[in-house]
Amino acid sequence: MHHARPVLLVIAHGSRDPRHAATVHALTRRARALRPGLRVETAFLDFNAPRVEQVLSALHGAGVREVVALPLLLTRAFHAKADVPAVLSEATARLPGLTVRVAEVLGPSPLLVSALERRLAEAGLTPADRATTAVVLASAGSSDPEAIAVIAETAREWRHTGWCAVRPAFASAALPRTEDAVRELRAEGHRRVVVAPYVIAPGRLPDRIAAGAEAAGADLVADVLGAAPELALLLLHRYDAAARLPTRLPTRLRTRVA
Repeated sequence: MHHARPVLLVIAHGSRDPRHAATVHALTRRARALRPGLRVETAFLDFNAPRVEQVLSALHGAGVREVVALPLLLTRAFHAKADVPAVLSEATARLPGLTVRVAEVLGPSPLLVSALERRLAEAGLTPADRATTAVVLASAGSSDPEAIAVIAETAREWRHTGWCAVRPAFASAALPRTEDAVRELRAEGHRRVVVAPYVIAPGRLPDRIAAGAEAAGADLVADVLGAAPELALLLLHRYDAAARLPTRLPTRLRTRVA
């Protein structure tokens, strides 16, 4: 059976924390609801099932010949640059005739900033609070300089929308930590300091962000981005950009930028 429209395969990292997979599945369900005719599958690099190679093998066996693989990542760090291409290359080498394109990672995007705004509003902030509120943009962290630069630039851009300050912070691999950023903003005289986790799903590092925010006395901590409607829409935007690329690269994987 031939499928005219490429299948969207969302690739998440995976976690021992069951909230992670539940959140990823909620997000992909929302994307399906937005695009009823699109087949959307979910796979994980580690910890959770199904794995990427299992899903691709099942799709190939069902007659699917074109797949858009979308890394569920906010920056182009190690997982996007190494892990995802490696697992896709290995899997497609055993599946002749299958074409896989790799969409761009989710960030940066104005839709992600809109999702952050949504979570802060849900946590209790109002538009009137913006000018007197400092925000810590707390990401999981990375040792990749490109990824760190993207987070810093996102914070700078977000600052221009009316917050009195926006400071990047990281749960691992880079500094400052969330608690340090909160304390620095307090020391600078900001009356209200809030933390906006720039992470998709719950897990060990988001818990570390929340713990650091609490230890430093942040006024509130927003929820993770999760299955926000802006994220579901962004998945489809990345899919559409990748699906428009020229086809005919079966059996060999080349990373395409959406």
